[in-house]
Amino acid sequence: MSFFNQRGIFLQLMQPSHSEPNTLVSLQLARKELSWDAENEAQIESLVDSEFYTAVSTDGGNSFSIKTVGKDVDEDGTIGAADKAKLQALAKAYASIVNP
Repeated sequence: MSFFNQRGIFLQLMQPSHSEPNTLVSLQLARKELSWDAENEAQIESLVDSEFYTAVSTDGGNSFSIKTVGKDVDEDGTIGAADKAKLQALAKAYASIVNP
């Protein structure tokens, strides 16, 4: 994450294999927090408020499903289908960029 952006999304694509027949996208949503370590006189960056989701595709990355979403990711005041749809769309977009 950059100095100017204190929030980030980390994605990882896992292609199907012999042990896992599905395409998986791991999503981590987090906020960066800066603190000061007085003993070492150094600034410390840490990720806080992390949320982890796994999007699963059984059709080669054309569509994804996520079991439950426990955070209002679009900040509209409700946790629901719209939050899940946005994370699923993000997983699909990421899978198509990494593996066009």
